[in-house]
Amino acid sequence: MPIEIVCKIKFAEEDEKQKEKEEGDKESLIEEPARPRSRDLAAFASASTLHGLGHICRSGRLGVRQTLWAFAFLASLAFFLYQAAKSALLYLEHPHVMALDEEAIREMVFPAITICNINRYRHSALTDADIFHLANMTGLPPKDRDGHKATDLLYPDPDMADIVNRTGHQLDDMLKSCNFSGENCSSRDFTVVYTRYGKCYTFNGDRRNPRVTRQGGMGNGLEIMLDIQQEEYLPIWRETNETSFEAGIRVQIHSQDEPPYIHQLGFGVSPGFQTFVSCQEQRLTYLPQPWGNCRASVQGEQMLPGYDTYSIAACRLQCEKEAVVRSCHCRMVHMPGNESICSPNVYIECADHTLDAAVEDSQERCSCPTPCNLTRYGKEISMVRIPNKGSARYLARKYNKNETYIRENFLVLDIFFEALNYEAIEQKKAYDLAGLLGDIGGQMGLFIGASILTILEILDYVYEVIRDRVSRVLRRSKPPLKKPSGSIATLGLEDVKDQSPCETLGRHVEGAYNASILPNHHHRHHYPHQGIFEDFAC
Repeated sequence: MPIEIVCKIKFAEEDEKQKEKEEGDKESLIEEPARPRSRDLAAFASASTLHGLGHICRSGRLGVRQTLWAFAFLASLAFFLYQAAKSALLYLEHPHVMALDEEAIREMVFPAITICNINRYRHSALTDADIFHLANMTGLPPKDRDGHKATDLLYPDPDMADIVNRTGHQLDDMLKSCNFSGENCSSRDFTVVYTRYGKCYTFNGDRRNPRVTRQGGMGNGLEIMLDIQQEEYLPIWRETNETSFEAGIRVQIHSQDEPPYIHQLGFGVSPGFQTFVSCQEQRLTYLPQPWGNCRASVQGEQMLPGYDTYSIAACRLQCEKEAVVRSCHCRMVHMPGNESICSPNVYIECADHTLDAAVEDSQERCSCPTPCNLTRYGKEISMVRIPNKGSARYLARKYNKNETYIRENFLVLDIFFEALNYEAIEQKKAYDLAGLLGDIGGQMGLFIGASILTILEILDYVYEVIRDRVSRVLRRSKPPLKKPSGSIATLGLEDVKDQSPCETLGRHVEGAYNASILPNHHHRHHYPHQGIFEDFAC
């Protein structure tokens, strides 16, 4: 094994200028602490866990085998980058899927049931002043029962809220029987609510204390018998926006967290039939941005004035009210808020037209995103005709009506849960961050055999290279150190077997003197070409 011997020859001061540049570099190797040099690319490739790199970056000239390995590595790298880009683009699209599940529970909250008579004003409840003020809405001639013309009549300003409340169909007169889960109920279990159909009624609308049902099937929900009072329907003298040709009621099944939007979401029930409505609760969960478009509720935040929780129906009513208030400077009876209520003339001249335009342009002017948590009810409706001949006579005697009246005005509505279970419909992320990292990691291992630690290896090697380059630049910019001059000679062991160290030094490429002129280091001599020799040590 070769052994190197480092010798240092120190000269006098006049030799210092001649060796100054060489001295600075060589002294730094001896005097300064050694800094580890960065590994070359071949050494890094042979130790790296990146597959194929060790077969490419070998010492020596490039051969066929290395070229083939280089092509294979580049092709694998290209495939990996292509698949990783596809995975990243798919993640940025934020796809989602819908998951459907069905869960059974022991008891369920019964929904809120809103019913409205299609006829808004009872004819017998309208006073002469009401007929006069509502002439443009109802189409009735604006005169009193004594035949006075409109020009001869003088009435106080109308109160639209009072007219709607007073002339609407009263539930005490319409409701003939009521039963919920085997227990009797009455009109006191309903609350008054105003819609575009006027005065309506909601059963089980209290969200703080809702009714529950513990059994599914017919007879375990709400069953009511109603008299729609067709004799109170307004006669049609001429057609207006308020004219209705139907007879019956409108029904909406909704949760306690949302107001009724019955003119668009309700379904009709005809007299002379018993209508069965089998319901199934659906609990929907949507994702917010960027995966979906739902609106997340914040605890304690009042999103819409007049409503405790956000819902699409509440948002639409709020938008419609803002449009009417902006155009007519008042609101309609069924709209929330504290603004003044429009008069009947403003209803016809401004509010109705504005409301119709607002409904048509709701998609453009009014943004009502879906709430992230929503409850709705699927319905299956069936019906049978009532009454039969035997029950018609009985009902006629019971309610002091004739059989024809019973057939034309009476209806039965039976609403119940199909079973004590609900559908959970949840919007889930189809491709999340964990899936993206898993795909990229699998593709990285498949194509190039790399991992996160391989990336750290590459970064560590790059750091070493940069650090080494910066260190070289900083050393070159330093001024040379002025120290006593010296010369370094490196000797091999085979060169000094039969000679003294001093004689061997004379033949080394870095030595400046022959062995014949190197004196013993204990004596001082003067050499005109190299200065005064002071010391020699091995």
